[in-house]
Amino acid sequence: MGSKGRPYRTLDLGGFEVLVGRGDEDNDTLTFDVAEPHDVWLHVAGGTPGSHVIVRNPGRGEVPREVVERAAAAAAWYSKARGAARVEVHVCRAADVSKPRGAPPGLVQLARWKSVRVRPAIPGKDAGLKLD
Repeated sequence: MGSKGRPYRTLDLGGFEVLVGRGDEDNDTLTFDVAEPHDVWLHVAGGTPGSHVIVRNPGRGEVPREVVERAAAAAAWYSKARGAARVEVHVCRAADVSKPRGAPPGLVQLARWKSVRVRPAIPGKDAGLKLD
């Protein structure tokens, strides 16, 4: 992918840019330095280690549910829960993510969130969404 050297992978889901962290320190960089407050932030639930995922939302509108679900499936894929049949993923605005004082890299807390249950999947050639 064209993001070599950056702390994240870049995916395109239906015209939305999706950024996937590569490791704990990179997750912090992605969440707190790269993401904008109105971007959508995703991570597997239950304290399972995994990538932070950001869906860019420059229009600040509602991100289509299908895009959120595909990004959640990517979050599940890039986590230790990859082998599970269904994975719960927390979804919130990046503005609702904070870093507890003294927390290790990658550990965050959420002010508010919703959950979606998805099957882990890596976005492949079929990841382009047709949104009318």
